[in-house]
Amino acid sequence: MNPQRRPLFESALVVLIPEADGLVASFRERYTPSAAEGMPAHITINYPFQPSEPDREFTIDQLASLFSGFHSTQFSLTEICSSSDTLYLAVEPEQPFRKLIEAVADKYPESPPYGGIHDDVIPHVTVAEPRTESEFNSIIQEFALASVGKLPIKAWAREVWLMDHMGSRWIKRLPFQLAR
Repeated sequence: MNPQRRPLFESALVVLIPEADGLVASFRERYTPSAAEGMPAHITINYPFQPSEPDREFTIDQLASLFSGFHSTQFSLTEICSSSDTLYLAVEPEQPFRKLIEAVADKYPESPPYGGIHDDVIPHVTVAEPRTESEFNSIIQEFALASVGKLPIKAWAREVWLMDHMGSRWIKRLPFQLAR
């Protein structure tokens, strides 16, 4: 019997949002597995990032070239939203992030965002991923109170980070600069 091997690490491409940490970090640490493993507030561009090219340096060069073709952009986290399983902050404008998501998906069709499980990927900052409906309602109320007077949060996207999940921790591996 040949057991299926897990990869030594998994990767993600994200825009880190340190401006949001003051509001969302305590919620993320309590209610999202990735934050408990070191992933700060972010907008996901591609996860899991799994390019078919085995040469990591070649992939890094491709990503640097790809992202250098996009301009840094100012944006805001504007309002509290939810889907069936996630409490998140909406991003305005969305379009620059949608373009980054689409560009990576086009360049690496073998690595669709979220493994291809969503028809439409909405740029956002995850606040919580509650396990039950009652927990969801409680978190929404708590976060709504915590966010009074703190939204919108203005921020800049100046780089996309390659993050690696090794063992039980997310590690900042490499930033890719967006054009100024």
